[in-house]
Amino acid sequence: MTADTENRTTTESGGGRSGSAGGVLVAATVAVGLIAGLFYAFACGIMPALARSDDRVYVEVMRNINEVIQNPVFLLTFLGALVLTAVAAWQSRGSPRSRVWVFAALVAYGLAFLLTVTVNIPLNNDLADVGNPATTADAAAVREEFEDPWVAWNVVRTVLCTLALGLLARALTLYGRDGRDGRHGRSGPSGPPGSSR
Repeated sequence: MTADTENRTTTESGGGRSGSAGGVLVAATVAVGLIAGLFYAFACGIMPALARSDDRVYVEVMRNINEVIQNPVFLLTFLGALVLTAVAAWQSRGSPRSRVWVFAALVAYGLAFLLTVTVNIPLNNDLADVGNPATTADAAAVREEFEDPWVAWNVVRTVLCTLALGLLARALTLYGRDGRDGRHGRSGPSGPPGSSR
């Protein structure tokens, strides 16, 4: 087989995946970025603002937020970020320069996802089980059990999602370089076109 034929075959076999793989990687980066931004907004704005409220207002607003956020747009983005990153990691197996970054992003976002499911959501459910804040006997105790752990773990998942976003951005950069270099840049070492192996 000639080097030219081998290069063409390599490009064709990788090129079939390159378009869809690049699109999935972009979609994963956008989805993770949206979730990172949401958690960041809670960490930097929403929770500090609520901290100034009295206990009953705090409980009522957090209960409302937890109810409203359970909508198709958020759920699709939250789950989609995990699925898209996992698919991007699987598709990046043949890209030696970007695959490590995508797999690292999958681990980081996976941990944030796990924290949300095992810590933040159960805390939300406990808050919902309290009932009407206006008739709650001790709103201060309810808030005390909820606020500090929720805020602390939200900071952790914000850092993890931001890390995942940065890793995916790096993977996108390297993925683009792979494309510009002709996937793996084999034409140089293989000799001039037409030479046999």
